[in-house]
Amino acid sequence: MNILIVSHYFWPENLRINDLALGLVDKGHFVTVLTGIPNYPEGKFYEGYSFFKKLKENYKNIKIIRVPVIPRGKARKIDMILNYLSYPLMGSLLGPFLCKDKYDVIFVPQYSPFTVGIPAVVLKWFKKSPILFWVQDLWPESVVTAKDSIKSPFILKLIEKMVRFVYKNCDKVLIQSKAFIDNLEKMGVNQEKIYYFPNWAGEFSQQDSVSEKKEKVPDLPKGFRLMYAGNIGTIQDFETILTSMEKLKNYTDIHLIVIGEGRNSGWVREQVKLRNLDKNVHLLGRKPINEMPYYYSQADAMLVTLKTEPIFALTIPNRVQSYLASGRPIIAGLDGEGARVINEAGGGLTCPSSRPEELKDIILKLYKKTPTERTEMGSKGLDYYRKNFDYNMLMDKLVNLMANISECPIRKAY
Repeated sequence: MNILIVSHYFWPENLRINDLALGLVDKGHFVTVLTGIPNYPEGKFYEGYSFFKKLKENYKNIKIIRVPVIPRGKARKIDMILNYLSYPLMGSLLGPFLCKDKYDVIFVPQYSPFTVGIPAVVLKWFKKSPILFWVQDLWPESVVTAKDSIKSPFILKLIEKMVRFVYKNCDKVLIQSKAFIDNLEKMGVNQEKIYYFPNWAGEFSQQDSVSEKKEKVPDLPKGFRLMYAGNIGTIQDFETILTSMEKLKNYTDIHLIVIGEGRNSGWVREQVKLRNLDKNVHLLGRKPINEMPYYYSQADAMLVTLKTEPIFALTIPNRVQSYLASGRPIIAGLDGEGARVINEAGGGLTCPSSRPEELKDIILKLYKKTPTERTEMGSKGLDYYRKNFDYNMLMDKLVNLMANISECPIRKAY
């Protein structure tokens, strides 16, 4: 098949869409990506890129076509709005002229913002190709719960109309969580258009040999290693995490290892010092994705939390799949779908979100288990991952869905 991916983000930005595109190429299909100039998450164009440089590239047999965008900057509200609007505007204006081929299907990964659907719809009008739209978070709900949330009823109504417009023009709407179904139906999406397509563990589809990483990483503290790996933002609820660690100060061999960066990184660093948690909380910063399997292998347990919001209860955080695939037990302060998956897998211990006392309790409960008990719990999580979130299994399902929706045989590049 000849597949067009319309994505706000793409390589060298690091998201799962890179894995998906490479998987389609590996299965013998032609892939073109219409994307913007890379600037996520730093907020400025990557080195070597500009409005006039590297607008066309080839990455591992993937044809990349870039349109100008306004970078995210320091993630202020005005910067984000301009970034969110510039890609759909330039993608809609330039996409039909830059993407000259005939495409069997258009695939759209909706890593926020939802506006990525607009150029896809415009391209559908020109190319007469069906759209598969992969929903990662719900709009307009996500806009309302964001740190710099939009309060204007008028703007929120416009966003809702935009969302309904995109859904109406999609041939299939893929969802990363089954809990999204009710919300999509309220937005006018017929149930027969909805298809469950969860995330996989990106770190483990690109994994290097663990042994090669041993001499390249810093020494980790000895004791019980509880590891958080991911974005450090408002919704990840580090207030609850740090309050729980304060309550565990007397357990000097319990260490929280944090790998990642984000908008709240500075605040977390300050709080670690103010709360005298320097000996218990270790901030390692962002690490290359291919080193993450090694870090996971050195952890006794993995930590995932989200703030208390109804929309977050509908979501399976991407960390959950990565943690299950690591074979390590999970400590989770989550509501809804994320907690359900972990409990169903038997792969960890959960408590409601934003409950530092209860989070402390389940950390202690896992800490007091024997290494054998923790290993058994992690193994259950890994088995569940292989049955439900395996990358190769999901890629096969996606290719079959694309072939069916495009009403053509699976034509390959070879």
